Amino acid sequence: METEAWMQAVRDQLDLGRLLPLGGPEDGTWITEQAAVRTLWPAAAEIPGVTLKSMRIGPAPHEPVSEPAVRPPASALPPGPLRIEAAFTGSVTRPVHQAAEQLRTTLLDEAAERLGLTVVAVDLRVTGLHEGPETPPSTAPPRRSAAPSTETKPLRGPIGELAGAASAVPGVARLTAPLGGRPVKVEQQDDPPRRHIQVQLAVAPGHHPLEVARAVRAAVTAALTSDTPGPATAAILVTEAAA
Repeated sequence: METEAWMQAVRDQLDLGRLLPLGGPEDGTWITEQAAVRTLWPAAAEIPGVTLKSMRIGPAPHEPVSEPAVRPPASALPPGPLRIEAAFTGSVTRPVHQAAEQLRTTLLDEAAERLGLTVVAVDLRVTGLHEGPETPPSTAPPRRSAAPSTETKPLRGPIGELAGAASAVPGVARLTAPLGGRPVKVEQQDDPPRRHIQVQLAVAPGHHPLEVARAVRAAVTAALTSDTPGPATAAILVTEAAA
């Protein structure tokens, strides 16, 4: 049973994809690739003559990266430019180059405006052509497995207070824990005294993920420093970002 639980946890984390830097080095915020793709997919699905088949987001090759201002989540990408790779089928009723250019522009704009991702390149691959309208494409990307569980148990004590401060920020739908463990984690260092907090959360519809994450960082950092000595830092991981 323990081995099965461990293997499922590994599969769940792989389904989340890369942990992408959100904003700049000073923002201390990341978003799962799965959350980013699921936010961009509906806009791409509305483009005439385009049926999106796959999408990946990762670091842009040969681009400089920066040192984050706070300790990142484990395995998170450093702040720096990103690249989107997408595959789609086109329609014989519309020139493929026109459809591809609209798809590229849409993905660049949506990534910047809706999420706050720094995307500098969109690489597209045409996998086929279809005659006439296809079956209406899904507005959500295909999943390789069931979505990781994001249900969390109530937290008590000092951790619970921090969770309450994060949850009270407008735009936070709920705290999540798809990476396992608790949605709020605190690491303490005694010499010199300092604390670091990591929060996993879902952003509510109609709110900008980067703005919400910045507000959560400010809220939990203030809560940490109000009654403890030494500086406090915070890193935020957005695991869901509704459109």
